[in-house]
Amino acid sequence: MGRFWSALLALAWLAGANVAIAQTAPAQPVQSPILTLDQDRLFAETLWGKRAAARIEAASADLAAENRRIETDLTAEEKALTEKRASMPAEEFRTAADAFDAKVTEIRHTQDAKARAIGQMQDTERQRFYAAALPVMGEVLRSRGAVAVLDSRAIFLAADVIDITGEMVARIDASIGAGEDVPMPAPADGTEAPGAADDGN
Repeated sequence: MGRFWSALLALAWLAGANVAIAQTAPAQPVQSPILTLDQDRLFAETLWGKRAAARIEAASADLAAENRRIETDLTAEEKALTEKRASMPAEEFRTAADAFDAKVTEIRHTQDAKARAIGQMQDTERQRFYAAALPVMGEVLRSRGAVAVLDSRAIFLAADVIDITGEMVARIDASIGAGEDVPMPAPADGTEAPGAADDGN
């Protein structure tokens, strides 16, 4: 009887040891002809994507602050014009009011152009990132024995083990880093884009 229990205890110990070994052993990359990744997460989590996001956020904040200053100035100007209305000839007031309306319209177009320039910078950063990251992505593809990488957001169901987003982030960070700032694209009307004066690269 004693030998029987000893044997059971030995088997239990071995089973526990095997489980511990299995838990601590490093997982080997899965070899699969099809891999998946989340393109938005890939860009957002890389050093490049974080740098670009910080720069775009700063430019957006600058534009928002500028818009608030402009709104304050225009409100004060409109109030002053309204207060002068009683003492101004009707035709003179109408001319001044039309000039003010034209000024507001021009400013709105200018600020909208700056907002579009910030959006264009986002597109430019993503294009530059994927152009630089493509060789690294190809290396990962070959190392996994894959023939295609699909966007995980377009797939109804897939095993997590074929998602290589995290691996791609690490490999791309190690290979190309955060990239470099490029000049902010100028708005179509030629005015200076928010944050453009801070671009030193």
